Amino acid sequence: MQSLELREQDLTEMGSLIQSRLVLEVSTQVQTLLDSLDSATLDIAVTGESGAGKSTLVNALRGLSDSDPRAAPTGVVETTAEPTPYPHPGLPSVRLWDLPGIGTPSFRAERYLEQVGLMRYDFFLLVASERFRESHAQLARALAAAGRRFYFLRTKVDQDLRASRRRRPARFQEDQVLDEIRADCARQLEKDGAAAPRVFLLSAFQLHRFDFPRLQATLAEELAGHKRHALLLALPALTAESVGRRKEALRRHVWKKALLASLVSALPGLPLQLNVPMLVETLGSYRRSFGLDEESLGGLARAGAGSLQRLRAQVRSALGRELSPAAVRDVLSQAALCGQAAARLARARLPLLENLVAGGISFVAAYYLLHSALEGFAGDAQRVLEAAYGTGEEGEPCDPPDPGFLYD
Repeated sequence: MQSLELREQDLTEMGSLIQSRLVLEVSTQVQTLLDSLDSATLDIAVTGESGAGKSTLVNALRGLSDSDPRAAPTGVVETTAEPTPYPHPGLPSVRLWDLPGIGTPSFRAERYLEQVGLMRYDFFLLVASERFRESHAQLARALAAAGRRFYFLRTKVDQDLRASRRRRPARFQEDQVLDEIRADCARQLEKDGAAAPRVFLLSAFQLHRFDFPRLQATLAEELAGHKRHALLLALPALTAESVGRRKEALRRHVWKKALLASLVSALPGLPLQLNVPMLVETLGSYRRSFGLDEESLGGLARAGAGSLQRLRAQVRSALGRELSPAAVRDVLSQAALCGQAAARLARARLPLLENLVAGGISFVAAYYLLHSALEGFAGDAQRVLEAAYGTGEEGEPCDPPDPGFLYD
């Protein structure tokens, strides 16, 4: 086994929390912290002209294909008459709002924002599929004046690339075409009065390509606290970088999960056995978050990203392959035997821990279990993504799967 080490940041945060010898009091505090994290809301507004692909984008960001029963309705004409919330399938407190289209001759940004409820949303995604128009710039100016975050999304760039390749097959260079589209979008928006517009190119059917990873990184930098945590768990993790950010978001709260599980076990009898169901539930949520459960892998396979057998073969961590109470008990037992040094450190830094969780062994075991599982799940997820979005057996690019494999 790897050596059991406690992160300094975790010890510091635990020290600020554990001020009581009473198990019930400390467990209530920890549960309150976790509940506030799980219930944190994030409301994302998606707006643009009719036909820009707003509803398809809403579905893709929720990890769903347009054919999914939970998907927002799509069509070639405007299908949204009023702001409509669509909760994330795995995180219902995260909502993507499909707003009515803009760009009518009578459009007035201030009136529109009042009608859709400006202050309800944490940020706005302003969507166009061909070119940004004066209505987008007008809306951006109104949002800036109100102090609201917004981002310009140019969708359907996969279609632009195919058209460009047909027109000039001998001179086609994808990066050059994308730079031209990006520059043209910025130029048009600046002409219409949008200051220093940030434009992201993407395709709702190939979110792993183009500027979606850059958009994810930008949003993660500009959101804070629980809302940032919700964002990192909600948006599809389709690159190694986004998988890494998701792992770190979950890792920051491992000590709370481990402490709560060990507090539950602070009773006479078999402490490491009593917290197993809670730990299995936590590990199951981690595994689903990385898209490693059978339903998620099956959805990816059905979307055309390779056979289910091939995708399953990328899941190589022990708990990724088999998540059962017996497997969890085995890891806990090994950690308890090897965690004496870490438990001594915990007792030295947190004297009250000994009174709460039998000297810290059960906490250290649960802490190690969750940390090592996160590392394994993140590695599994990266291998699955490489198999899904990499090259086929003959070296040719695979057809991109529909979005939705994480939560279908």
